[in-house]
Amino acid sequence: MSTLTVTRDGRPTQFAAPPRRRLPTFAALGRSVLILVFVLISLFPFYWMVITSFKTTADLNQGTHSLLPTSFSLSAYRNDFAQYDYWRNVLNSAVVALSTTAITVVVGSAAGYALARTRLRGKPALLGFILVAGFFPIMAMVGPLFLTFSHAHWVDSPLTLIASYLVYTLPIAIWFLANFFSQIPVEIEEAAVVDGLTRLRALFRVVVPVAMPGVLTAAILSFILAWNDFTFALSFTQTPSHYTAPLAISNLGHSQFQVFPNMIDAAVVVVTIPIALLVLAAQRRIVSGFTSGSTK
Repeated sequence: MSTLTVTRDGRPTQFAAPPRRRLPTFAALGRSVLILVFVLISLFPFYWMVITSFKTTADLNQGTHSLLPTSFSLSAYRNDFAQYDYWRNVLNSAVVALSTTAITVVVGSAAGYALARTRLRGKPALLGFILVAGFFPIMAMVGPLFLTFSHAHWVDSPLTLIASYLVYTLPIAIWFLANFFSQIPVEIEEAAVVDGLTRLRALFRVVVPVAMPGVLTAAILSFILAWNDFTFALSFTQTPSHYTAPLAISNLGHSQFQVFPNMIDAAVVVVTIPIALLVLAAQRRIVSGFTSGSTK
């Protein structure tokens, strides 16, 4: 409803009524319910895994599978870390994933920057080839890489896994960062050089801070790919002390006559929590990196 008032000279003035607060429509309510159901379905496997990891073997043998935990026990975690030295496998995964990420970020940033700033004939085709190389089927690469590492007597080593992970993390990072660097105007570098900086100092003091969301996104993607790998770890490691966490999980919680799901779920929780915390902490920068790289 509008409001009618009178000015000092007696003329009427009509003001627009304040907007009414709209009630949620049926479509909006249905969309919210659908999103809530989708979130619950997505989180349920992780929830079930967490509560199972806190159950004892006796509860599981008695068929106790309630949705709400009836008791909490850390016995599964203690068995994983004390009995099976699972911490060593988690440490192997951390070393391999962090090393792969560091090499990918340094080499991928340099190559991506060079491709973005260099005028090459057929550069779109080259970037397309790099992208295809990054998504080449992993199983197709196992055979050639295994023969190469065998001839070099390099199998069953963390360096083997780092080299094999770079086969697909590096092309993805180069393609992503080349597109990201191409969005940064070259004029800001030229302005920094005019102001007295050298080309190298302009790169590190001007371009790198601007490109940090893209670099961080490439680093997180590389870390997740290396952290979750199972195929290369299964193919190139033979000694249990060299197993990464995903490969060790496949051998945990088994005996000759029984399977212990609580121990398996406890091991999975341990490797899932770092990834979840990493993605949540860097969520804004990841979105910024993807959206910045998608515009031109």
